[in-house]
Amino acid sequence: MILERNPAVLSALTFRRRFSDLSEQEVLALAISSEEDDARIYRSYAERLRGDYPASALVFEDMAQEEDQHRSRLIELHRARFGEVIPLLRREHVAGFYARRPVWLAETLPLDTIRAEARAMEKSAQDFYLRAAARTQDAATRQLLGDLAAAEAGHEAHAEGLEARHLTEDARSAEDQSARRQFILTWVQPGLAGLMDGSVSTLAPIFATAFATQDTWTTFLVGAAASVGAGISMGFTEAAHDDGVLSGRGSPFKRGLASGVMTALGGLGHALPYLIPDFWTATTIAIIVVFIELWAIAWIQNRFMETPFLRAALQVVLGGALVFAAGVLIGGG
Repeated sequence: MILERNPAVLSALTFRRRFSDLSEQEVLALAISSEEDDARIYRSYAERLRGDYPASALVFEDMAQEEDQHRSRLIELHRARFGEVIPLLRREHVAGFYARRPVWLAETLPLDTIRAEARAMEKSAQDFYLRAAARTQDAATRQLLGDLAAAEAGHEAHAEGLEARHLTEDARSAEDQSARRQFILTWVQPGLAGLMDGSVSTLAPIFATAFATQDTWTTFLVGAAASVGAGISMGFTEAAHDDGVLSGRGSPFKRGLASGVMTALGGLGHALPYLIPDFWTATTIAIIVVFIELWAIAWIQNRFMETPFLRAALQVVLGGALVFAAGVLIGGG
């Protein structure tokens, strides 16, 4: 066993080898296992993307095949220099070796995140081998690490070539549009609905309480209760009414979180000013906050939902004004 032959280099706390203590055979074994892991990761990405982003899935399939080819070359080199038996050594066995974030385990990943992670995978491997080669004094080890760094640099360049071949401008545009649509369905649409509900529906109870009691603390308590209660209700409703499988709207947890949080924030925005003891100061600030909230809603509708800004502003401001007036009239009466 490797660990049995080198007890002096084990950490008393982590039982991990130091990279500087690895032999050339062990460095080569580590490179082989790393290539195997990266090939599996790329195939996981390809499988995840195949349904919605077929062109990107082809890129990752080809990248996995490239990793397989490099692994085969490394195995041949190991066979020629050290024989058939490859030591069992993986990233987690080596202190300071670069780690892979297990993002491929997530159920849903944005396309840009996957692309960025793939680039980071190749770059981190290349940087690590270059740093390791710079530290070693042994000519053979330096040669080996330099070759590994060059191989990783080649992976990155080849990945760019694969994207150019499979991801035409039209294909990339279509996939980016699909990713944007998924972002809107999963996060923007539920969040916007929550912000509208929280900002508008809480106007009446908050300002009715304010003008009926002219007590800022009571108004704040009513506003906070209405906002938090509405946030919980909207969050559960959004998550429970659609599991996202047939509609394609994405994870119910994400949609419920977006809707619930934005509902609560929309109401708390004009409830928090009533922590100010002076009634008219608190009310003036609350009205300003309401104005900002309503215009923010109109901007989001225009930015993500492609609603003409003037029409969105008219709808939101008119609706908010009616609810605000109802609250003031009821509280003042």
